[in-house]
Amino acid sequence: MLTVGIFAGNNWDVPQGEPYAIIDAVIKDFEAENPGISVKYVSGIKKEDYSEWLAEKFISGEEPDIFFILAEDFNLYASMGGLMNLNGFIATDKNFSAEVYYPAAFNFGKYENISYALPCESTLTFMFVNKTLLAQENIALPKNDWTWDDFLNICRRVTRDIDGDGVPDQFGCYDYSWQDAAISNGMKFFRDDGKASYFADSRMEASIKFIMELRDVSGGFAISPKDFDVGRVAFRPFTFAEYRTYKPYPWRIKKYTSFEWDCIKMPAGKSGGNISVMDTLLIGMSARTRHKDLAWALLKKLCYDVKTQQLILEKSQALPVRRDVIISAKAAEIFSWETRENAAITPAEISDAMDAAIMPFKFKNYKNAMLYADNELTKIIAGVVPFNNSLNKLQKEINARLQH
Repeated sequence: MLTVGIFAGNNWDVPQGEPYAIIDAVIKDFEAENPGISVKYVSGIKKEDYSEWLAEKFISGEEPDIFFILAEDFNLYASMGGLMNLNGFIATDKNFSAEVYYPAAFNFGKYENISYALPCESTLTFMFVNKTLLAQENIALPKNDWTWDDFLNICRRVTRDIDGDGVPDQFGCYDYSWQDAAISNGMKFFRDDGKASYFADSRMEASIKFIMELRDVSGGFAISPKDFDVGRVAFRPFTFAEYRTYKPYPWRIKKYTSFEWDCIKMPAGKSGGNISVMDTLLIGMSARTRHKDLAWALLKKLCYDVKTQQLILEKSQALPVRRDVIISAKAAEIFSWETRENAAITPAEISDAMDAAIMPFKFKNYKNAMLYADNELTKIIAGVVPFNNSLNKLQKEINARLQH
């Protein structure tokens, strides 16, 4: 018997109607291909409880043969020897090629250049565009190679006081962050080992200045999600998982506001490109499994098999990690709502974005370091803290914190 560790729902914090549809289909096929072998998993484990559940299983020596890995747990299990080194399997299995994967997805499963997990599914950030608002302002939909300058110019053109009360009530963007800007400007926040940061980099300085310019466009006015929902905002970043989940949602609003939308790549900074972060869900194998070859076969079935990857297209809100599946005829059919005439994003554009995407950091103190950085940078952007030399101070403080 093989065991699988899995949590209910999905990794992207969006609703999912059939949480076990994919794993059940994979298990059914795998058991049919391997007579006498059964595959079991525990259902009902919530994502927020999964890390603790898995840790307890490891402590008792009863961890699953293969298991889904949350990003924040990967380095811990890889560094403590809990995960099987997959390099040997990858090198010797003639029916496996890492080349089918997008680099940011496959490399996310590496620790110190050793593969300890395979990618199962991914999502990345795109920019929602309110097409109706742009049309009302006689502004063309931006191309997928648009830049910060294009973004800023459109935000300036659409931000205005419509009802004449002296307060702006139509805006350029909502929820576009300094992280979004910095990533698209070629910025790398930390050293790979998580022991140093680069917040004083000139690309970071340019990114913060750009965010301050964007803020000035709206006069510092607090833009709300409701403003976006009712069609008063031109742009809003969303993950593709949110895009797939809520794709009917603007059409429901359309009855009341004629709010039509599309999706394009993120705007490129002067030192970067139309880039965003690609989050990836990983699956690894226990270093102590007594069924190495079978566990590898099941791991491949979940992460590599074309049929499984097509199921991710059909049943999940995420994106497959195999390039050939993203650009397949099946994908074009499933994304038919996306590839209609004059659509801004196509499977080929999605594939390009996944090829260009970067990996998120997953070292131990990442969340705390970014929380501190976000708090300090929010003060700088708001003008509470003087900009001069502030990024140098921030870098020194974060570096000190990363040493602990």
